[in-house]
Amino acid sequence: MKALILAAGYATRLYPLTKEYPKPLLIVKERPIVNYILDKLERINEIDEIILVTNSKFISRFKDWAGGLKVKKRLTLVDDLTKEHSDRRGAVGDTSFVIDEKNIRDDLLVIGGDNLFDSDLEEFISFAHINKPHPVIGAYDIQDIKEAKRYGVVRLDEKKQLVDFEEKPPVPKSTLVAMCLYYFPKESLGLVKEYLNEKVDKPRPSSKYSKPLNEGRGKNDATGFYIGWLRKKVDIYGFVFTGRWYDIGNHKFYNEAKEEFK
Repeated sequence: MKALILAAGYATRLYPLTKEYPKPLLIVKERPIVNYILDKLERINEIDEIILVTNSKFISRFKDWAGGLKVKKRLTLVDDLTKEHSDRRGAVGDTSFVIDEKNIRDDLLVIGGDNLFDSDLEEFISFAHINKPHPVIGAYDIQDIKEAKRYGVVRLDEKKQLVDFEEKPPVPKSTLVAMCLYYFPKESLGLVKEYLNEKVDKPRPSSKYSKPLNEGRGKNDATGFYIGWLRKKVDIYGFVFTGRWYDIGNHKFYNEAKEEFK
């Protein structure tokens, strides 16, 4: 199994903190956010490589960070070849880019680089194994219907199968939201490219880069839109996490995490 940390965003809502510095390297309790994710991934025996995808603007920051780490698993940094927010590939585009660049043919665990939560990942992985070959998403009950408007809203049946998914709905049907944590069995990886070919506007030509810079851009670049599309193709299951979860999307939630996360 490979693990992919998504860290190629430009985090404009956190300016000026992230204008010249990547969000996953912001400090919470004296450690970069991404270090907490790395700790969880290191404890999963099946993972033989951890891949972090970032962009050309921040790749040097992550190289400096990685140089000071002591990790047991292979850690690979991938530059998605974008340099600014307007050229971003988006989460789905970056996932597709890494699958192609690294020729991934294994099961893939995808996690947002700003995903800060208490729970370990062992139960999530066990749940995913039970439900193979179906994809599995991580979900969390935020218990606030108004706040749910900011997320991909999930509804599960008694077997924990996904029966409804809406990205940032104006009227949420649930307080259960997606966490940007996904388990994609190797059998489903080809669907990422299929989605991009079907949903994303045709990329502009580029002679400077081997791949289009804006692959994955537009209103469909969030993983939530991909999950909404994917559930019509295959059965998807959801694992509900407990404990605390912080979505480091703006200054308010970043400050809360700095004060409350343990």
